[in-house]
Amino acid sequence: MTANLRMCLCLGLSLVFLATTAQTDSPTVRSLDDFPSTKLVYVSDYFSFIGQDHQGYVAFALDNSRGRDGDAYQAEHLVLLHDEKQSWVELQGNGRYDNSGKELKTIPQSPSFRFAGMPYTGMNIVSESNRLTLKIQPIVQRTRKRHDGASVSMGTAQAVLTWQGRTIPGRVIYESFMMSNFNRLTHTYWDMWNEYQGFYLRLGTHDDLYFHSQKSERLAPLMGFRDGFMALNNETGVMRDMNVEVLGRELAWGFYKWPTSWRVTWTGPKGPAVATLKQLSRTSIGNWAIGGFSMTVVIGELEYGGKKMPVYGLAELIM
Repeated sequence: MTANLRMCLCLGLSLVFLATTAQTDSPTVRSLDDFPSTKLVYVSDYFSFIGQDHQGYVAFALDNSRGRDGDAYQAEHLVLLHDEKQSWVELQGNGRYDNSGKELKTIPQSPSFRFAGMPYTGMNIVSESNRLTLKIQPIVQRTRKRHDGASVSMGTAQAVLTWQGRTIPGRVIYESFMMSNFNRLTHTYWDMWNEYQGFYLRLGTHDDLYFHSQKSERLAPLMGFRDGFMALNNETGVMRDMNVEVLGRELAWGFYKWPTSWRVTWTGPKGPAVATLKQLSRTSIGNWAIGGFSMTVVIGELEYGGKKMPVYGLAELIM
């Protein structure tokens, strides 16, 4: 979400080369020259990959969160993988891990994931335990916003996922997020999420689509209630007058419902656009009776500029 924002209420990958890489080669959040000195700080780098080979689509999501709360430092991975034939595949590395190096600007190395390079110059993510490598070309920044000690920037790039002997070409949508006087790893913010829906999508084989819809007054000054971008032929297109309509819902384990289908309209540089999406598969990450956090694989179609383009990707839902 933005923001990355894998921040749910209750929550919020040669190998020798990586093991010996200097700290200065680690990926970092972009443009934090004025990195805050406040007691509470939260930072996240989120990578959402959608690729396809002769065996079908693979979606891989890795969120890398870290924070500071006074003299204490935290780090956490959220990792998910969906294979079109196998459905959701359990990977190692989910959850908290040690951040004794007190790293905030850089992603702390973990027992499950090793990082080399920088998002905007190209990087590798390697996980031996998961037999997984994600090689990302230099990220092209698409949007950047700042407000009152917080910043969020998003970009896209070509990428290749190697997993279980498969070599899968695809696209990555990257999101970096920083907020001062905030740390969801040590505090709970009950007003943070309200019908958050973030979509990280691949258009056809070479283009990207991102948008979100949410109702949180806390998040609105930074990211708005609705926003997004298209990247067509490597050109960034602004999405204006967006409307996200939920067409269908299903019961959750609690007093709420999960969205399952959508119709999204906006105006782009080439005129009106209409995207229709439906849930292919969903996995629950957190549930607190009155709300929950899940990731959903969605499939659909975009009508724009006199063309129809297939859409496939991940949706982050925090209800």
